[in-house]
Amino acid sequence: MNLAIVGGGPSGLRAAEILAEAGATVTLFEGKASVGRKFLVAGLGGLNLTHSESLEDFSKRYKGGFSETFWTSLLEDCTPLELRKWAEDLGIDTFIGTSGRVFPKEFKAAPLLRRWVENLRSRKVIIQTRQDLRSIKREDGRILLELSANEGVKESAFDAVILALGGASWPETGSDARWVPILKEMGISITPFQAANCGWEANWHPDILSQAEGQPLKNLSVTAGQETVQGELMITAYGLEGGAIYQLGASLRSMEFPKLLLDLKPTFSKEELVNKLGDFSDDLVSIAAKSWRLSAAATALFRNLIPKDAENDPLALARLAKTLPVSLKGPRPIAEAISSAGGIHSSEITEDLMIRKFPGLFVAGEMIDWEAPTGGYLLQGCFATGTRAAQGLLRYLAGRNSP
Repeated sequence: MNLAIVGGGPSGLRAAEILAEAGATVTLFEGKASVGRKFLVAGLGGLNLTHSESLEDFSKRYKGGFSETFWTSLLEDCTPLELRKWAEDLGIDTFIGTSGRVFPKEFKAAPLLRRWVENLRSRKVIIQTRQDLRSIKREDGRILLELSANEGVKESAFDAVILALGGASWPETGSDARWVPILKEMGISITPFQAANCGWEANWHPDILSQAEGQPLKNLSVTAGQETVQGELMITAYGLEGGAIYQLGASLRSMEFPKLLLDLKPTFSKEELVNKLGDFSDDLVSIAAKSWRLSAAATALFRNLIPKDAENDPLALARLAKTLPVSLKGPRPIAEAISSAGGIHSSEITEDLMIRKFPGLFVAGEMIDWEAPTGGYLLQGCFATGTRAAQGLLRYLAGRNSP
């Protein structure tokens, strides 16, 4: 078996590993000077490999064109426990943090990537860098890849191919979606890419920024449309960042006028907040902020976002503390986003992640139309799709070669 993988991110490297273990001759092509660049960027935050929650809850984290049942089957092929065991087999111990997230004990990506690449080379995987995909053709049952490098354009034939070229975020790492026109020319439907796991812009009053820029909003309940999550936010010069808004990206993108509702005191009811006010003077807002123990950042938002007619109404203030509206302009540019939503439409792909219109051509990772929040779900999704694509490719070749 002479097989190719185009793309040296975690999905491509994982697929190469599985194919090499099956005895295939594998060539991995990467457009940049080295593999795993986005993986290394993820390591700047400690490399959140996966999460420890149950598979039932895990599969609910994924959105896009594929069903929850499909994600459950992917995660069963490559479970979070198996991903931890894989890292430990490479000599990298992991641990579960207080939030349930799983990290390497070293909090670094470089040692893991180095050992991963060493393992691939020991299995005779050929890694060719600075190779850019130009076209894909099919001829006599084989797939022809046209790639360009410093020495010019070269065409090579393979029994089957996995594309793992990434989405459209962090383009400096090679995840730049330059493959989209190639696949569109092949008649493959692609959902336009949008920023996911990113900050959102807001028109802040200068007083908010002077009092709260760079400060966190902790222990919140945050709602967008019909979706509510628990988490934290950070007030920035342009708007909001943080895990809570990352989780709500899909809901916000679906709104004509995106808006968040912040519950600043999720453990108290409106009535309990009113009772905490007791006797009040003219400056009810200040009394409320002190009685409810709002942080400086929460106080700045509360004071500047409530309407004038609510300032001396205890019930209205309590209601706003539970549903403080924050209007948003839109997401930050996709180049700044941690990940992207969109990609190859699910109707174009079999359950083995093969392109229906192009037998023998498989896809993995963020090329596919899915998204997930931060917290280990992104890398787990990349490993799971890389695993499924490699296993699907092996099944495809076995079926083709059977009598």
